[in-house]
Amino acid sequence: MALFLLGAVQTKAQRHKSKTRRSSVEKAVEKFDPATDPPFLNASQAWVDSVFSTLTPEERIAQLIMIPVYSNKDQVHIDSISNLVTKYKVGGLIFFQGGPVRQAQMTNRYQRETKVPLMVSIDGEWGLAMRLDSTVRFPYQMALGGIEDEQLIYEMGAEIARQCRRLGVHVNFAPVVDVNNNANNPVIGFRSFGEDKYNVTRKAMAYMRGMQDNKVLANAKHFPGHGDTDVDSHVGLPVINFSKIRLDSVELYPFRELMKNGLGSLMVAHMNIPVLDNTENLASTLSKPIVSGLLKEEMGYKGLVFTDALNMQGVAKFYEPGIVDVKALLAGNDMLLNTMDVKTTIEEVKKAIANGEITQEEVDARCRKVLAAKQWLGLDNWKPIETEHLVEDLNNPHAQYLNQQLVEASLTLLRNKQNILPIQNIDTLKVAALAIGTKKETDFQRGLARYTKVDTFFLQPTASIAELMALKEKLQEYNLVIAGVHRLNLKAGGSHFGISAEMNMFLKDLIRSKPTIVGVFANVYSLAELESLDKADAVIAAYQETPQTQDLASQMIFGGIGAKGKLPVTINNNFRIGDGLRTNGGLRFAYTMPEAVGLKTEDLAGIDSLVAQAMAQKATPGAQVLIAKDGKVIFRKAYGFHTYENERPVQVTDLYDMASVTKISTSLAAFMKLSGEGRFDVDRTLGEYLPMMEGTNKENLKYRDILTHQARLKSWIPFWKETVKKNGKFKWATFKPDSSRRFPIKVADNLYIHRKYAKKIYKAIAESPLNEKPGYVYSDLSFILAPLVVQNITGEDFETYLKENIYHPIGATSLTFNPYKYYKPEQIVPTEVDSLFRKQLLHTTVHDEGAAMLGGVSGHAGLFGNSNDLAKLMQLYLNDGKFAGETYIAGNTVSRFSKCQFCDQGNYRALGFDRPAKPGAQNSNAAPSAPVESFGHSGFTGTYTWIDPVNNLVYVFLSNRVHPTRENNLLGKLNTRTNVLQVVYDAIEKSKEVQQ
Repeated sequence: MALFLLGAVQTKAQRHKSKTRRSSVEKAVEKFDPATDPPFLNASQAWVDSVFSTLTPEERIAQLIMIPVYSNKDQVHIDSISNLVTKYKVGGLIFFQGGPVRQAQMTNRYQRETKVPLMVSIDGEWGLAMRLDSTVRFPYQMALGGIEDEQLIYEMGAEIARQCRRLGVHVNFAPVVDVNNNANNPVIGFRSFGEDKYNVTRKAMAYMRGMQDNKVLANAKHFPGHGDTDVDSHVGLPVINFSKIRLDSVELYPFRELMKNGLGSLMVAHMNIPVLDNTENLASTLSKPIVSGLLKEEMGYKGLVFTDALNMQGVAKFYEPGIVDVKALLAGNDMLLNTMDVKTTIEEVKKAIANGEITQEEVDARCRKVLAAKQWLGLDNWKPIETEHLVEDLNNPHAQYLNQQLVEASLTLLRNKQNILPIQNIDTLKVAALAIGTKKETDFQRGLARYTKVDTFFLQPTASIAELMALKEKLQEYNLVIAGVHRLNLKAGGSHFGISAEMNMFLKDLIRSKPTIVGVFANVYSLAELESLDKADAVIAAYQETPQTQDLASQMIFGGIGAKGKLPVTINNNFRIGDGLRTNGGLRFAYTMPEAVGLKTEDLAGIDSLVAQAMAQKATPGAQVLIAKDGKVIFRKAYGFHTYENERPVQVTDLYDMASVTKISTSLAAFMKLSGEGRFDVDRTLGEYLPMMEGTNKENLKYRDILTHQARLKSWIPFWKETVKKNGKFKWATFKPDSSRRFPIKVADNLYIHRKYAKKIYKAIAESPLNEKPGYVYSDLSFILAPLVVQNITGEDFETYLKENIYHPIGATSLTFNPYKYYKPEQIVPTEVDSLFRKQLLHTTVHDEGAAMLGGVSGHAGLFGNSNDLAKLMQLYLNDGKFAGETYIAGNTVSRFSKCQFCDQGNYRALGFDRPAKPGAQNSNAAPSAPVESFGHSGFTGTYTWIDPVNNLVYVFLSNRVHPTRENNLLGKLNTRTNVLQVVYDAIEKSKEVQQ
């Protein structure tokens, strides 16, 4: 049962006492100024009085004590804290390492056991993740110092406050307002906003206001300024030999400005400052001239004053637990942080009162001040923390997107010779992604690979000369190296941040020998240790090594996002404060969240459910789903496994057999490009473009009719059946189990077709009868002939033409025929177990029989690729032939091809593209809300892509629903592919309603 005294009944004598005693808090309330005073000075005094009147003198002392708690320790620790709470009635807790649910459970227990509600605090400079697992890690303050948009930092403060409140935390020991003007500072450094006092103040103000506007007490630290020290106060006592003028003009400036704007609390540092107090080995925390004299009297600070942790060696090496606490209290501090001996502390304070070193009235005034803060923080109406959904709430999409925005805004581009960034003409580059400092693939390398083909290399700090020479040799064939510097030491010191001479030598030589882009994922001061860095073609300061910084740095390099950050400190003569070049984003895909385009992550949750339903009903063993809106990929996921054996999970980079999506991705891509160049006309005939059709019944078929499937062509021809004898075996001159000069063309594993068999297929098409009745009949036949048409026009073979003119220039490098030539089998998702023709599981070779017999290359089927690269091609279509600032399909050709050609005749197809059927008609080719202007195509293997120019959408769904058999058509019956897209439309509609 909670023992909170939320409104204790007062005796007549107590009421008289409270009337005659006027605390400093009460006096302050009379002239409370919400613009400048700490917010809790406006607390309800009724509650403060009622609680205070029930406290014994010992309990009033205990209210000033905050003890350290860990949620990753054993039951003995948990119970020991309980004992301190119940026995001594301590005023607060500071939580250290652990996890949010464990911390919440402990907090609930202690709050129920306490007499007066506990003030709970945490060191969360970069959010709860500074101490707790399973939480969002916001950027270090040094990175925030590089951000120009301070509203983002306010939003971060607000979000951190929301998370603190959700976890039952009331005070966050942030922001750090130390002006870091010493690059060798071993304890602050990356924790500071930078070396400019004005920038530090602006950033700290935004952070403070964000928290306090959301009812969490901010705490400026470390008074009077810890930014120019070369000793870590955790291990020793720094000595600051500045003049008072210097301290006043630099170190104290941010504190003073925050105090003018309602700073709720601050923390006093453990530093020896002779100009303020020349007592030998005395930390500022224990100095009355500094805490009471300078801070409270001279500067007039009214907020809560916390000591820094009293178990740090800056004070602990000179005084025993309990003794150090009473000295801190005598100095003028209000809250004793990390009291290690509560019993002794209370006894020593009582002795100090008895000795006249401090009065009971002074202790009482501080106690009432703490109670006032507790009331403002809502502890007069404490409610237990709800642990259900706690982790999800702390990792909410708003926080994740805000974190992404902060990192993006901080990334600082320090060199960009000849505007190498964002990278252009990627098809002319052979790119090596080098990870310096690690041997494991990095998030940076994976991020780069989303844009084009990159080969990965690694340089460990301990590399031998032989290994360095071997790596140098391997990199000779590349004309661009993108190097990430990883796993450096976070703090300054004698180790040069962990940069070895070998690393330096290699990078220096690399920069001298070829175009090199360097991203440094580390403390920004480490840039000074990297020789010749200023000679690199591009240099990105990322400030820290997180998956997010690496992801976004890779996006900056390829123009998914722009560069915005400014250096908040001077590194050396080459990299100075304020440096930071700007680039524009939007050149290629950005990879982000639905929130980036005004949608909500939660509104797309139905996608997971729909895919899960399809997999549960065995409509497909796995899938890839990608959604891009406004040129930003807002959803990109892989689901399930390659097969129902559940042995290999689907990765977003795995390749799927596109089936008939091949038609719009190969044949149509070529036709549109050629049309834009005036080399292909849909009103000319098949016979004009393909001489072999002259004299046949196909000669005069117009391509406008062919591409809308109303040219009376048969839907398909089962070519493979002509190769089989009555006994089920292949005819002698068709297939062989081994390749040879006469049978060089691979159809499937251990199955090779005669080198001239393609002619029979083309002849069969030429001789096939036309349908008797005119009208729409979906046909593969013209698309089988498309590669011949393209080759006849261009003089290039079909695959080479597509790769060189479209796929590689836009970075769609996984789009390929016959992926077994370029990829490992485990990167390719299998399709059907073919029991009739090829008698095997089709894996790495095309599913479609006709395409297989043509050696895997056809215009109707045969293309493989992943969702990311197919989306690039679809984005090219959405942009009407433009991508990354270049035009690949000219003359508004895509717009022309994607329009309905014969709607008045009941044929709702575009040229090659599928479109929504007649409005109101039952159809499964498009989502119900897909506008009439949208277009796309589906594939027999379970693939689907859709382009919506009205809502600026690209959608890709890849699956292998034909595994293990094509007879399984559940995916179509469930309408999974179109229903997933409908979730997006519903989310768009919902966002419009919210905006209205």
